[in-house]
Amino acid sequence: MAPRPATALLLAAGRGERMRPLTDTCPKPLLQVRGKPLLQWHLEALARAGCGAAVVNTAWLGEQIEARFGEHFHPAPRSEAVPATPQGAGSGVALRYSHEGRDFGGALETAGGIVRALPHLANVFWVAAGDVFAPDFVFDPTAVAAFAASGLLAHIWLVPNPAHNPGGDFGLSAQGLALNLPKIAAPTSTGTPQRYTFSTIALYRRAFFEAAWCGISPGNPAGVKAPLAPLLRAAMDSGKVSASLYTGQWTDVGTPERLAALQFK
Repeated sequence: MAPRPATALLLAAGRGERMRPLTDTCPKPLLQVRGKPLLQWHLEALARAGCGAAVVNTAWLGEQIEARFGEHFHPAPRSEAVPATPQGAGSGVALRYSHEGRDFGGALETAGGIVRALPHLANVFWVAAGDVFAPDFVFDPTAVAAFAASGLLAHIWLVPNPAHNPGGDFGLSAQGLALNLPKIAAPTSTGTPQRYTFSTIALYRRAFFEAAWCGISPGNPAGVKAPLAPLLRAAMDSGKVSASLYTGQWTDVGTPERLAALQFK
């Protein structure tokens, strides 16, 4: 029997240059935050939400990630302090891997990596970066259903701008659409359009990474490297991307200092 299409892709292919020397021998998604690998926080949240299958893309030291989590992630027994989601199954997440490093010698960037994994993904799927710490985020099945019914290409979660990205990435309209606002310095007046930082967490429709919007061949057999932002901006300009503001804990664990700070919060 063929594996069921995965409903999530966790991005774990980056080199983690800014995290060196920690990442010289350990891939960034396996760095520990409060006693657990970064990637495990997402896997536990997916399991609570009843997401039964996920793809993990890898490149740098990717064999360590597969060795750590294997073909099925089984969450630890749920603490009573953590509420279950309406469909929280807790039965685990079946895993498969898209080994970009093994197949092409390195990471394919975000869009290239998504297209490479696309044959194994469902028509609507989550994407989240494995080096982002967002323990309060819920991969809510009702959000999936609402997005699937919307006809949009993507729904992204934005966060208040952290100190390392004061100018933000995208805007958010009163109607809930993501806006491709021009890059400016940090807002200095109430008349300046508000931009927020892209959390990396999003829902996508397969069609967004197929011929009409993305020029990479299905499955990316040539290993084309391509960033995601240009695709998102083009879709925003066509009114095809919605957004929500997420105000829970969120950290882009991009430096050893940010990693160290998380251990004591």
